[in-house]
Amino acid sequence: MLVVAAAAPGQLATTTFGPRPDDPAINYRGPVSDPVARLTARLADGEAGLEYRGPLGYLESVLDGLDIPIESQLAVFSRNSLQNRHISPSNPRMLFFTDDVVVAGIQGAPLIEIAAVDPLRGVVFYTLEQSRGFFGRPGFVREGRRCLQCHDSLNSLGVPGMLVRSVMPSPDGTANPQLGNHVIDHRSRLEDRWGGYYVTGRHPDVAHLGNGTVTDIRDETSIRDNQELTLDSITAHIDSGTTLTDTSDIVALMVFEHQMHMTNLLVRYGWEVRYAMAGGEEGAGSGVDLSAAAREVVDYMLFVDEADLPGPIEGGSGFRRAFESRGPFDSRGRSLRQLDLDRRLMRYPLSYMIDSNAFDGMPVEARNALYFRLWQILSGRDADPRYGRLSAADRGAILDILRETNPALPAYFAAR
Repeated sequence: MLVVAAAAPGQLATTTFGPRPDDPAINYRGPVSDPVARLTARLADGEAGLEYRGPLGYLESVLDGLDIPIESQLAVFSRNSLQNRHISPSNPRMLFFTDDVVVAGIQGAPLIEIAAVDPLRGVVFYTLEQSRGFFGRPGFVREGRRCLQCHDSLNSLGVPGMLVRSVMPSPDGTANPQLGNHVIDHRSRLEDRWGGYYVTGRHPDVAHLGNGTVTDIRDETSIRDNQELTLDSITAHIDSGTTLTDTSDIVALMVFEHQMHMTNLLVRYGWEVRYAMAGGEEGAGSGVDLSAAAREVVDYMLFVDEADLPGPIEGGSGFRRAFESRGPFDSRGRSLRQLDLDRRLMRYPLSYMIDSNAFDGMPVEARNALYFRLWQILSGRDADPRYGRLSAADRGAILDILRETNPALPAYFAAR
């Protein structure tokens, strides 16, 4: 039995975490098999190479090597990064992502920054020097303290993890925390999102925080003085050669926000279970009830507290097509990656991250607890009104998709 001291719901976001990355149960610095590690092995074997191309250096070649679509591009112009001094509204930090890796590049900056999900270690950080002048082939450097000083805090759930912040930037990109600083996921109001980001695409007339800067650092409403709520392209706002495409897609932003917190939850819960198993029933000591923590993770997976969309959302980069095409699909062509974008993010509200490295890398005991909790809700065994927004049709479709696409699904999911 893996229940430690009881804690309140939502505890993973508020409880000080027990084990540190160097704890033997975690062994964060141990060997990895994340996407960057696999690309590194291919580079060493001569099966892949990195090519320096124009003002963005190795960036496009890294994306090719990691199979990351350029349609996922997000443009961040707030100065919240290891390489702050290179970022500005005219030279944003460009993010690209898939389910298990995020790559960041800035024109003129010395490093490409990468966060990759390893099945055992969680989120691992790397840099790549943007230089053609050193001897030998370019190689990725596994980072430690200088990334973890920001990416290992309560904002990332007490584990090395992902961060999505919405801030109030000045015209030079400097954040003004006195005016607000939101950590964003799919539960956040649209009105609080995207501060310090460019946002392209179509959406209802919602006063989000993207595409603008504050003109008065004493007044958060001054962001409205020079803000465009809707952009078709970012090219008029940036220097030539800064980006690989002209979009910072609103749909990609919404998927990214969901995925980053989902990744942190899965890593944190997996670490909790691994630590508890190493210490025995009485040895975990982190103050977390793992049964309650499983409920927290599953509630997020099922979008139970998702902020309602005020109307249709439409991107313009091709991200939706690239994202949905990855499947897997059931015999009726349905997938957990299919988007809704009219009233909620996903057409079938269960996170596609159930098929990810972050999920698969958890101890089997952790996965079993999450599967059982999912079954309780999707089967209707748990009739709590909290899950009322999941219609019978939603639950049935999700169960059908899981039965056909998830080979690790426990046998009890077959019951009708």
